Amino acid sequence: MTKLTTAILCGGVSPEHEVSMNSARNIYKAIDKAKYDVVVIGVSRSGQWLHLPEDEFLSLTSIETGNNGWPLMLLPGEEQVVQYRPLASPPFGGQGGLQFPNIDVVFPIIHGPFGEDGTLQGLLALLGLPFVGANTLGASVGMDKDFTKRLLRDAGILVAPWVMLRKHETPDYQAIAEQLGYPMFIKPANMGSSVGVSKAEDLEELKTAIATAFKFDTKILVEEGLKGREIETAVLGNIENLQVSGVGEIVMEKGFYDYESKYISPDAAKVVIPAENVSPADVENIRETALRAFQVLGLEGLARMDVFLLDDGQVFVNEPNTLPGFTNISMYPKLWMQAGVSYPDLIDHLLTLAIERHQRDGALQRTRF
Repeated sequence: MTKLTTAILCGGVSPEHEVSMNSARNIYKAIDKAKYDVVVIGVSRSGQWLHLPEDEFLSLTSIETGNNGWPLMLLPGEEQVVQYRPLASPPFGGQGGLQFPNIDVVFPIIHGPFGEDGTLQGLLALLGLPFVGANTLGASVGMDKDFTKRLLRDAGILVAPWVMLRKHETPDYQAIAEQLGYPMFIKPANMGSSVGVSKAEDLEELKTAIATAFKFDTKILVEEGLKGREIETAVLGNIENLQVSGVGEIVMEKGFYDYESKYISPDAAKVVIPAENVSPADVENIRETALRAFQVLGLEGLARMDVFLLDDGQVFVNEPNTLPGFTNISMYPKLWMQAGVSYPDLIDHLLTLAIERHQRDGALQRTRF
């Protein structure tokens, strides 16, 4: 069997750089090396694309231009779309005369802005490369929490009431408080891993939280704090054949599920799979809501759908995550492991879906006649 060359694309310029590196290492270790030749492309914090050697990649937590890997260049329209960049003094002894391998499929695992917001997906589409995850439109609307809410609301899917603010505007804090009540959650519109997210219990905390969120985005959301259980489920497949996993729950002893509790102090949160004491009817409602939201947002490949389950059984969609964390302890792969899909098999299935979608879309007529 001829092996396919898979490029794992990681790093990036967002605050989720380290999260991406952790996800990428786990994918690299688990991918079936008998079926795939794997190359790792790291995007440095300054945006340079680099071919990372295996020994260095496995020990890196951050990619820095000039210190890691061999610089690459992208040539849309060429047969060899990714090539080594000529250097007068190449690092690591240079790559003289060597050719970067032809890529059959890309697993982009760059989280946050310029990774899962449609920009990278558009670039990969222009390069003509199959890639895992949502297409350009799905990634961009799935990343922007304001657009996500508008689309879901218009489709009749429940979302928490919110106010959208832009950085050049002066917020009317009192009006926001009267409209939404306390507590509120304040979020950058285009950020993941709870970066820049705060909870406000009073007016002073609201002001501080809004200022914090505006450090990361020019558009932010102030949301009503719903009193419900934080439930997550996983969707897998292209639009023609979708599957939804069972449900898991994030249980916090105190506070909320922020960046620190996800990655720095993971003992602060307990991940329960399957979620306990959720009725079969509620489980089915959550799964059906997740599937509908996935379709409304135009997603494909994969997404983790985060919802709130209220005491009265109502399901509110919090947000999708179109490129969820992919460590072996992350919720998305763990949900599928609970459903009987191993971590290596999940990676293989996602790569197969990427190639199938690329072939499907490539068969469309590109001329008028």
